[in-house]
Amino acid sequence: MEFAAGARLEVRITASDVGKRVTVRSVAEEAAPGAAFTDTVGILTSWEEGVLLVTRRDGTRVRLAEEAVVAAKTVPAAPARRRGPAADYAELAGVQERGWRAAEREALGGWLLRASVVDGAGFTRRANSVLPLGDPGMPLPRALDRVREWYGARGLPAYAQLATGAGDTQEVLAAELEALGWRREVSALVMVGALAPLAELGPEPVGSLAVAAPVAEGPEAVDPGVRLGRTPDEAWLRRYHRAAGQESGGVPEGVRAVLASGPSPWFARIDAADVPAGGGGEGVEPASGGGGFAHTGTGVSGTAGVPDAIGRCVVDGRWAGFAAVEVAPERRRRGLAQRVMGALARTALAEGASAAWLQVERDNEAAIALYTRLGFTVHHHYHHYRAPEAA
Repeated sequence: MEFAAGARLEVRITASDVGKRVTVRSVAEEAAPGAAFTDTVGILTSWEEGVLLVTRRDGTRVRLAEEAVVAAKTVPAAPARRRGPAADYAELAGVQERGWRAAEREALGGWLLRASVVDGAGFTRRANSVLPLGDPGMPLPRALDRVREWYGARGLPAYAQLATGAGDTQEVLAAELEALGWRREVSALVMVGALAPLAELGPEPVGSLAVAAPVAEGPEAVDPGVRLGRTPDEAWLRRYHRAAGQESGGVPEGVRAVLASGPSPWFARIDAADVPAGGGGEGVEPASGGGGFAHTGTGVSGTAGVPDAIGRCVVDGRWAGFAAVEVAPERRRRGLAQRVMGALARTALAEGASAAWLQVERDNEAAIALYTRLGFTVHHHYHHYRAPEAA
């Protein structure tokens, strides 16, 4: 949001507006010809010692010298979404937490301590970080000390998962943690979209390949080449990048437990293309490995090799959360990811879901481009902060 041309420039904010969304016009340090000012929109996270700190939607922070500010005002929260399902951060954060549930969870007031220790290390930051969704019930320094003690007792570094960019996210808390020496390590986008369009994706033969295309029969049509199951079997795990290289049956139970968590989890895979079709009949075929996978119709038989593509989806009320959508490097750009997501989306629709969410690391441009083409938009950004080493 910019200032209207010809409008009177006034600074209409004070330090009491910390925590509010603002737009600030300031003198540009290196102004381009004809552009002596720059506008910054975001959450005012601090105003101390003559410096304003504004956090943009993606979590980046802009420091502005007070004397450089020529105009500023508070602005309404980010406008309602024009595309995709509406949701506040608290709702979506709860769905995300239930869909990747840590083995150990403990409340600290309105914060949630989470740990999933596998072979002496934490399995993913999401399952090994504190999730602050409210007031911890004590002063912040004391709460952070408690967080560090809790993770230290489990031999883990202390992480906090914070969000920016939605109407009720944690820009101020993130700035406070940074001021206390916590360091941001990883950032990701949380994207949302309508589920029904994904359910219309299916296979369309093109020579010896298969690329995604709308299914003419509608969302209920089945892609016979995609196997679906309730648990990640050995074949699925061989493609999953966090378990690749493990001996058959050697993936730790703690990893399997997190993967299989959530109200209604589903797993999909497309087996290697060079495996000959088997069975030839219709109906449900069990896959190899005893993992509970099955597919409807005629398709490839089970394989002891590594699947071409996999995916995971957790249905939770109106939401279907997609994760672990992975394709063999040599089989990319052939529509396999869309086929996996389409099969999972049809399953989620049948369970009553209507909205989809997923998360992707901010530097994964190819995945972001794919999900954008599929109708997803950014809802918020989340970041993992690591506590400083003890003195």
